[in-house]
Amino acid sequence: MSDLHAGQHTVDSLREWLTNCVASHLERPADTIDTSVRLSDYGLDSLYVLSVAGELEDHLDISLDPTLLWDNPTIDALSEALAKELAQYA
Repeated sequence: MSDLHAGQHTVDSLREWLTNCVASHLERPADTIDTSVRLSDYGLDSLYVLSVAGELEDHLDISLDPTLLWDNPTIDALSEALAKELAQYA
């Protein structure tokens, strides 16, 4: 990943992307997603998590540890963790 690509992903932009991704999977408007709620509370199972992980890898053009989503169960926590992960590439 280029330095420019890594710098394009802020916590806020990651949160927005993740919110839209979750909303799409849930088939509901993004503004109805609370980023502080555990994804499992929305009824999202392990297959969903694997799907999101794959979409994230494609979106960010990096490989992610699959446990990242389990260790950071909310959009807010995951956005922060991803920003830290991406900082390693900057």
